[in-house]
Amino acid sequence: MRLARSPSHFLLCALTTLSLAACGGASDATIGGTLSGLGSGLSVVLQDNSTDKLTLTSNGSFSFATDLSAGAAYSVTVLTQPVGQTCAVSNASGTVDSLADSVSNVVVTCSTSSSVGGTVSGLASGTSVTLSNGSVLLPIAANGSFAFPGTLTAGSTYSVSISTQPAGQTCTLSNASGTVVANVMAVVVVACT
Repeated sequence: MRLARSPSHFLLCALTTLSLAACGGASDATIGGTLSGLGSGLSVVLQDNSTDKLTLTSNGSFSFATDLSAGAAYSVTVLTQPVGQTCAVSNASGTVDSLADSVSNVVVTCSTSSSVGGTVSGLASGTSVTLSNGSVLLPIAANGSFAFPGTLTAGSTYSVSISTQPAGQTCTLSNASGTVVANVMAVVVVACT
């Protein structure tokens, strides 16, 4: 048996739906913003409230996966800096408003903190290779990205060499010398066999 619905029933349902929407309904706020200055091929890991982690690999807009309810606090920090860069966060913390409006004004700005870096591959577990750039020594004990500390003036030269080979291996360099370009990290490739 089907019950007949009066026009007032439909009006009551419509008003209830509209009033829920006007009060913010049951939706929660997304936390996000924009990233700029991240170098090509690099990544930065952000976190919100020390739990919600987000890995970014390109500049532009971002938002965390976990939404927050009205009145909840948020605090965005950098968990892992990109190799050869330093990222800073502004508008990093606050409280979601009473309507649970999304937060989109967190700004993450990355800048170069190293002029010379690169990648290491083929390095055996438990060994290390030591690189030098002038008088600066850099021991590396794992495959992946690396960066010498500090920036060099644009137009100055760099010359990376292997100071100490890993035990039982030989490492070779590609792009080991050149001229520093402003705001661009020189990429030295270390291949060990």
